[in-house]
Amino acid sequence: MNIIIKAACRTFQTVLRLAIPILPYRSPKVLSRVEDIPGVLKEQKIHRVMIVTDGFLHLSGMLEPLKKALSEAGIGYTVYDETVPNPTVWNVEIARERYLAENCQGLIGFGGGSAIDCAKAVGARIARPRKSIPQMRGILKVMRRIPFLIAVPTTAGTGSETTLATVITDDKADHKFPVNDFPLIPRVAVLDPEMTRNLPAHLTATTGMDALTHAIEAYIGRSTTKDTRADALEAAELISKNLENAYRDGNNMEARANMLRAAFLAGRAFSKSYVGYCHAVAHSLGGKYHIPHGLANAVLLPYVLEAYGETAYKKEKDIAVAMGIADSSTPEETAAEALIACIRKMNADMGIPTKLPGIRTEDIPQLAAFAHREANPLYPVPLLMDAGELERFYYDVMEEAK
Repeated sequence: MNIIIKAACRTFQTVLRLAIPILPYRSPKVLSRVEDIPGVLKEQKIHRVMIVTDGFLHLSGMLEPLKKALSEAGIGYTVYDETVPNPTVWNVEIARERYLAENCQGLIGFGGGSAIDCAKAVGARIARPRKSIPQMRGILKVMRRIPFLIAVPTTAGTGSETTLATVITDDKADHKFPVNDFPLIPRVAVLDPEMTRNLPAHLTATTGMDALTHAIEAYIGRSTTKDTRADALEAAELISKNLENAYRDGNNMEARANMLRAAFLAGRAFSKSYVGYCHAVAHSLGGKYHIPHGLANAVLLPYVLEAYGETAYKKEKDIAVAMGIADSSTPEETAAEALIACIRKMNADMGIPTKLPGIRTEDIPQLAAFAHREANPLYPVPLLMDAGELERFYYDVMEEAK
């Protein structure tokens, strides 16, 4: 990266880091059961809500405990269930229209990160009716309070239930981009392991590795705080002890509950400390090829950590120690190598591939440009890279021509 651009990136990141203590970060109120939601809504004098979810979850009956609890409490609801795995601007606009037509007063994002992200974006559009979602791309473009938002994650991975970010796909341009602002942090997060009981094993694996990516990227970046470091390390420890148990036995509610907590902690960590190039590249792949975000992060993570090299060794050792794969006497480089090897082994043990399908060589320069635009100057990564340098990761994970 050009030395002048590098200096500008680091200056921008330093200003943001110094501003952390005065910025309006907050943590959602945490509930442990969906049946407790009506009580919170009544406290807020909310009589009708819109549940944002996807068709599979709706048809599966997963919403029934929530719908029953709302009905018994006399709270009306409408369901928007057309959210797609990488929620689009179209999803947001249709859901917004329904929210307004049904005279709703609050939002419940029910599902994985896609449903919760869609609900956040709906809230942003209601708060800023004259701004399109693409116009709110980046940071601090919402700047108004959104409708009361409750997040009910059915996966333990994205951390969207506690973050200030939503990631939306521009369906016309095949481009995925984040919107980051403090009003998007949900007011309530419901960490109910029963909502994750029926999550398929492969989604348990990839969403869990997504949470690990959040924890690692938040920790190894240059904008950490005492609190975010503690959250990231606890998340990494919980994931190392519980993810494969949840993957192998979906009815292990202790492991499921611990994974929900890990995802929440990792999400809280990266809300303040941000993520890194793994996420920027994964977002570009999701927008162009609709590759699931957790899968992309899981596959990319070891390659990105290798590329950071010695700039991340010290912090990678801390993570390795937290995960029980190194100790205080382990040399930093050895611990970092052990961490990367552990990630590869976790992926292999849970059937996660080493390559991603569908990546076309001719698309790579544009994808890398998208990743560069997202990451620089915002993400305080250990080692700065420009678009040309980021191209390596697409080649690392693309399947060889047959």
